[in-house]
Amino acid sequence: MTLKELSQLYYMKKEIQLDTERLCELRQKSTSAGAVQLGKLSKAQSTVSKIERYAEEIADLEAIIRSKQEQCMHERNRLERYIADIPDSLTRQIFKLRFICGLSWGQVAARTGNTEDAAKKACYRYIQQKPSE
Repeated sequence: MTLKELSQLYYMKKEIQLDTERLCELRQKSTSAGAVQLGKLSKAQSTVSKIERYAEEIADLEAIIRSKQEQCMHERNRLERYIADIPDSLTRQIFKLRFICGLSWGQVAARTGNTEDAAKKACYRYIQQKPSE
């Protein structure tokens, strides 16, 4: 497995986080659009159509997020199977903390009792010596 493949879970989680933030913004906008008090019928119709557009966009984004979360679960399972096959316990810990938990190299080093460079080297050496699958 390549470093790029190992990093996909991290980037997928970031993507879901961005989509979730966008969803919150849409929900706020839809709530504030519905709360506006209007005196004229045309403005009321405009507000209703705006709320409908927000509702459609919210529903679409929720479906996209659910799909990405499912992909994320599959990717995590794939990574966990790959990591489980690593024969060295320390290297497995490094891979799990870095690629599944998404910790920085400094955090990985602190949790494993290594230096940052030692953790990186163990990871990169394993990737280089292991043929791509």
